[in-house]
Amino acid sequence: MATTPDAATAHPTATEHLPGFITAPGETDVLMVVMWGVLAGSVLAFGILFLRLHTLPERIAHRTHKLQFEIVAVLGLIALFTHMHIFWVAGLLLALVDLPDFGTPLNRIAGSAEKIAGLPPGGGWTEIPSETIDGTEHAGEAVDAPPPHHGGAKPSEAPARPDLTLASKRS
Repeated sequence: MATTPDAATAHPTATEHLPGFITAPGETDVLMVVMWGVLAGSVLAFGILFLRLHTLPERIAHRTHKLQFEIVAVLGLIALFTHMHIFWVAGLLLALVDLPDFGTPLNRIAGSAEKIAGLPPGGGWTEIPSETIDGTEHAGEAVDAPPPHHGGAKPSEAPARPDLTLASKRS
């Protein structure tokens, strides 16, 4: 608490009673020390709140095991360093939306096509010889052009379906 100055040292216009937050010369200003603590605590709390809010899309995507987690994380970093909030909003929307899984159905379709073709599972991808790229040869044999289609032909007169076999299985 503040001490009351005596009449000899007091300024003539000063009041007799001083409030408690005014300190005497040479004493510690308790109010200023408390306010420094409050300021440091509030800056720290605001920083933690800001970073927790900023990483919200990334935490949502990680918690729900989204496939687009890396994209959300990169958008969050871009938003953090550029201060462009649209990247944060895009990351939040991407974290909340479930993207459909196209890989599983396409792999099943490819597996079924391999089974129909008589290939072993996963054996559908093969190297194409360089001479077959221009369409002139296939596995050392000349490729025949398909017969011309005549618009007036009846379905019963259509050519027979060719035998589809792999070039490696032909003899």
